[in-house]
Amino acid sequence: MARDVGQLYLLAKATVLPLFHLGWRFDVRGLENVPETGGAIMAPNHTSVIDSFFLPAVLPRRITYVGKAEYMDDWKTKYLFPALGMIPIDRSGGNAAQAALDAAAGVLEKGELFGIYPEGTRSRSGLLHKGHTGAARLARRTETPIVPVGLVGTREVQPPDAPVPRPFMTVGINIGKPIHPDLEADPDDPRVYRRMIDNVMFEISQLSGQQYVHEYATKKTDAATDGHDDSAIPPRRSSAELLSGSAA
Repeated sequence: MARDVGQLYLLAKATVLPLFHLGWRFDVRGLENVPETGGAIMAPNHTSVIDSFFLPAVLPRRITYVGKAEYMDDWKTKYLFPALGMIPIDRSGGNAAQAALDAAAGVLEKGELFGIYPEGTRSRSGLLHKGHTGAARLARRTETPIVPVGLVGTREVQPPDAPVPRPFMTVGINIGKPIHPDLEADPDDPRVYRRMIDNVMFEISQLSGQQYVHEYATKKTDAATDGHDDSAIPPRRSSAELLSGSAA
C-alpha cells in the first residue's frame, strides 16, 4: 500500500510530542508488551479528544490511527490529521468505511502498529462501553494481535467540552499483553469476533479502572448509563490506585 497518510509523522514526533512530555507526567506500565516488530492493533479506551496524542508520545514505534471523516470537512484538520497518520473513516458505514478498513489492513500487513478505539467513539461519561467487532475482524484478517491499552487520567486532562487541556497532570498508560486471534476458528462465525473483542474490553477495563457497561457508546446511551453498575466486569480501580500501582 502506498503511504498516503503520515507524511509529517516524523516531524511531529521530533517537535510536537516532546512538548507533551514537558506538559504532562507519564506513568507508563507494560511497554514491554508492545511487539518489537510486526503488525499489531493498539486498542485503547477513549474518554478525551486528546487521547490520540498521548499513546504515540510514549510508544517506541510509529502508530497510525483511524479518525472520524468529519475532520476532513474542516480546513484546519483536513490536511494536518492525515499527514500525522490518521486514516479517515466514515462512521455511517458503506464503501467509505470499508475503504478505511482496507487501508488499515495495509498498515498492519506492512508490519506497522495501527490504533483503533474499539468503542467506536469517545465515552463522554467516562464509562467503558461494549466493543465493536471490527478490530477483531481486522486482527483475524491480518493475523495480528490486539494489544489492549488503558488510558488513565486523560479525561481529567481535557474533560468533555473543555476547549483546551490542563497541563502538569499525570497521565497513566497501561499496556496489556497481546491477544491473538483464533486462526483455527470459523471465520464466518460472528461469535468468534464477539468473544475476542469482549476479552479485549475486559482487559481494557482492568487496565483503565473504568466501570463497564454492556452497551455501545452513543450520545444517548452514554448519558443514560452514567453511573450504571454492571456486575459482569469486576469492580473498577481508581485512577489513583492505577497510577500508584497500589491495587492488587
